[in-house]
Amino acid sequence: MDNIIFQEFLFTKGVLVSSKPSENAFEVIFTLANKFDIRITEGHEYADEAIINFASDMLGEDVPEPFYRGFPASVKELSPDVLLFDQLLSYVITYGFGNFTEAQHSYFESAFDKIAFKEDTQPKNFVIVTEEKAVELLKDYVEDMLSGSRPLSDTQYNVVLKYITEYNYKVSDCASKNTAIKLLLHSRNMDFAKFLFLSDVLKLVEEMIGYCYTSYSTIYSWPIITYNLNLKKINLRNRDRKFIAAVIDEIFANGYCNVRECFEKKALWCGLLHHIHYKPKTDEAKEFVALMRGKENRSVYSEFERKMNAKEIRAAAECLRKGKGSGALLRNLNYILSRCESEEDIEYIVNSIETTNAIILIQLILQYADYSADKARTFVFTQYNMTKIHTEKPWEQAKRKSALSPATVEMIQSKMLEKLKALLANKLGKVYISPAMYSIALPLQENTSNGGYGILPKGSRLHIEEGKKIRAFTYWEKVNDIDLSVIGLNENGEPTEFSWRTMSANQSQALTFSGDQTSGYNGGSEYFDVDVELFKKNNPKIKYLVFCNNVYYGDNFNQFYCKAGYMLRDINDTGEVFEPKTVASSFTIDCESTFAYLFGIDLETNDFVWLNLSRNGKQRIAGCSSMAFISRYFKATSVLNVGKLFEMLATQLTDSPEEADVAVTDEEIAVSEGTEIIRSYNFEKINALLG
Repeated sequence: MDNIIFQEFLFTKGVLVSSKPSENAFEVIFTLANKFDIRITEGHEYADEAIINFASDMLGEDVPEPFYRGFPASVKELSPDVLLFDQLLSYVITYGFGNFTEAQHSYFESAFDKIAFKEDTQPKNFVIVTEEKAVELLKDYVEDMLSGSRPLSDTQYNVVLKYITEYNYKVSDCASKNTAIKLLLHSRNMDFAKFLFLSDVLKLVEEMIGYCYTSYSTIYSWPIITYNLNLKKINLRNRDRKFIAAVIDEIFANGYCNVRECFEKKALWCGLLHHIHYKPKTDEAKEFVALMRGKENRSVYSEFERKMNAKEIRAAAECLRKGKGSGALLRNLNYILSRCESEEDIEYIVNSIETTNAIILIQLILQYADYSADKARTFVFTQYNMTKIHTEKPWEQAKRKSALSPATVEMIQSKMLEKLKALLANKLGKVYISPAMYSIALPLQENTSNGGYGILPKGSRLHIEEGKKIRAFTYWEKVNDIDLSVIGLNENGEPTEFSWRTMSANQSQALTFSGDQTSGYNGGSEYFDVDVELFKKNNPKIKYLVFCNNVYYGDNFNQFYCKAGYMLRDINDTGEVFEPKTVASSFTIDCESTFAYLFGIDLETNDFVWLNLSRNGKQRIAGCSSMAFISRYFKATSVLNVGKLFEMLATQLTDSPEEADVAVTDEEIAVSEGTEIIRSYNFEKINALLG
């Protein structure tokens, strides 16, 4: 298989690809185990030499040395003054004299010894398949991604687009409007318009502005600018105007003309129709143009607001439900319920909600689990596959009128959970769920994720075994300075920064930094070691640790090569800074911003917690913005998780994998022929089940 995008994607699913049987299969399998602790469970005869180099690229082997090459032992021996002077000398050579031709290393660290590798590691289970089988697997993944209603990450979308293009795949289902719009824009194939409604055209235009009218480094990069769709200030090319007009015609031909919803953005529609010189071809299209240009406004939201202002709460809720569906009602639930004047009205509205959208129900359950009427709310949303955060200002909090009582919140949660269970019940047969799946979060916001090996849904937890420490890493090429930082958060979300700015005075046996590497044009790296038990003793007020990556030099991550991840190391390690055998995750950071959250540690439970969030913005230094919103990801699995989800989906639970129709596990277990195995990293399958 020549397409590297496909190979990299399958690697994250524990699949290696080979073209034919190998004469050196035994030697290759031995090398994979010896270098990377990769255990081949199927397809041994296809293990060829190319797989070794590919695994090395994915997990890392020739990683640049850090500033302190004897990290962590040599760093712990140096005094704070020496550590600071060492780094300042490096800064003078690099930033002062502009010499980035050679990697700078410590002038003062002592010699260090390395010992033979004896660390205890967890094998990485892989299968090797032929190219024909790989194409079949890709088809299954692509169909699952198209069946899910959640937006795709850049990595997932690239796989879908490449597969459609390379194998001339005809798409029969695309549940996500976000994905359909991207595919329509990239391919200009009107077949994708059948997945859109008329009201989606404005979103298509907004994406087009971002895709075609801003600078970006590759065809798959998406801008981080917030676009206000002001048609008085844009000037689409003639071919794009004709394309938008053709899409509108196609939607009218398909009959997906939700004209009433278009009234909500009537002024924008009027401007767009004028800008593209739209000429309607059917009577229905002519009527639509006249309505958008006329004075009448039939917006559902306008009628809804009129009834809300008149305190006709039940009628307002019914108007919204009939006009826009239960999804719109659910999204405005806080607003509606906060205006109710009786418990009877609250119960009426909650009981009247009927929806087939499991995602919205799950989002509400998670939202109300973190609800507090007294605290400033933090809104986390995505735009162009970037995380955006807005925390209420004091004046916004004072102005807010949608506070709910604890009893109302508890009642809503209970009702939403009841409806979710009813919606998902008996979708699967007998289901086996391994205990570890109750620590895996639901993959609801993975479009902001960077792709790579070992990735899990945001909020997923992995327990850190006794005798192990976390070694976070990042390494890069073709940029001068990436900074790996750790931010400690207390109970109230207040930060304590551990970074290049603070670590010369904070190095310890509990938390050790490899030094700020500022000469990375030809490759640089940084590391943090965390001994969780020691750190807790030294910092009793810190509840969470959050690892961040930022580009001090100011370029976006997708303008160069950068990887990040973590290793599980023995407390007393080999002295080798980077050990591929111990790599638990290695992923490429290629977002169009300068800042990314990597992962965290819950110090109360000794759990490693997945974050993997690309943040919208040009932040170049960690610790300069609020991170209180991160705490919601540390609580995610306590509310809902993959284990609880499959309990709802199951017709019957079983303790025996061999009796199961579906086994939800990361373990290598014996199952009956035909049993479907779902792993923690099978985001695509889980989202497809949620619809």
